[in-house]
Amino acid sequence: MTSSESTPKHIVIIGGGIIGCTTAYYLTSRLSSSENASQSTTSITLIEASIHGPAQGASGKAGGLVARWAYPKELVSMSYPEHERLAQTHDGKERWGWRYVNCGTWEGRGEDVGSARSTNQKGQRSLEKELGLPGGTKPKAQGKGKGRKEKGLPQDLEWVKEELTDAYSPMAKDGETAQVHPYLFTTSMFELAKERGLKYIHGFAKKIIRANAKVTGVEYREGKDGEFKIIEATHVVLAAGAWSPRILEELPISPTRAHSVTIRPSPDVKIAPYVLFTEISMPISDSSTDYKTVSPEIYARPDNEVYACGPGDDFPLPDSVDEVQVDPEACNSIVQHVSSISEELRAGTVEKRQACYLPTVDTGNGPIIGEARDIAEGLYIATGHTCWVSHFHLLVFCLEMLVL
Repeated sequence: MTSSESTPKHIVIIGGGIIGCTTAYYLTSRLSSSENASQSTTSITLIEASIHGPAQGASGKAGGLVARWAYPKELVSMSYPEHERLAQTHDGKERWGWRYVNCGTWEGRGEDVGSARSTNQKGQRSLEKELGLPGGTKPKAQGKGKGRKEKGLPQDLEWVKEELTDAYSPMAKDGETAQVHPYLFTTSMFELAKERGLKYIHGFAKKIIRANAKVTGVEYREGKDGEFKIIEATHVVLAAGAWSPRILEELPISPTRAHSVTIRPSPDVKIAPYVLFTEISMPISDSSTDYKTVSPEIYARPDNEVYACGPGDDFPLPDSVDEVQVDPEACNSIVQHVSSISEELRAGTVEKRQACYLPTVDTGNGPIIGEARDIAEGLYIATGHTCWVSHFHLLVFCLEMLVL
């Protein structure tokens, strides 16, 4: 064993989202599988602010889309097969809802469902998942044929109305789009890491402590009103999502609030496995002949739950993930819009109305990943993942190689 291998390492991960929990998973897995695991002097601690534990932010409230056509492609080329491997290794099908899905664009008209004609939200921001596709835009559905075949509507996609459909177009080949339940995936990574020795602290990270251009620890507060403490660290991984700039002011990250809902159809309704990026033409008022286009995303999940989300907004970031405010009107708009094209969803029960914040890089393209030696040796940053949170667990491959 070399002197560097025998030097004690104290790795502190800030943030219990998908990046923080999978970082913990890979680091603890590597340590537990090494030949000298019993003699290891490395300890790994995860700090999470939410009183409810990991995956309370975007990592638990995302759609869970995993696609070969996502971006940035440099990460996706590794991420997609790694998701497949993890699902096979840990029974992801049962544990976190891993499965391949159909994915396409749906264009058509929405029926009048009363207050479905929502008003415009201030500061709307597109979540732009389609930007991972060649050319930077989602494929345009072809034509407005009269029959199901001419419209391109698949035979098993029965939970959207055929008569309201103008066109459907697949976004990828079979086997190139999959999904996970993001909350179940993230918490599974967390539990697997704890089985391999991860230590956990419920606390609010306040500051990364540095000395002589190196990280030496993290200052945190136990609970929201507890006392301040310091945990020593030789390495710190900052993966606090939209809250990362609250801990490290130098980060050019801004928050985008995104709303979503989950709908439970009637027990006798079977929802075929499709993810739809929609463009729905909705009437602005009862008497108006003017229309507006709304673009909710709809995700069918293996347990017959349906997840749907709308555009983001610029509502201010709160102090913690537990204080995120949900705008009822934004959630109602999503429900009304998806209900306007589907009787099955209209008759279903809305189980969750929720919001989360996505971290967006202000300058250039994201994500931000790697050791920030210009700030402090031993500091690693992993944030700026925008809406592709399900893919960025692969950020930790780079972190694992650098830290261990």
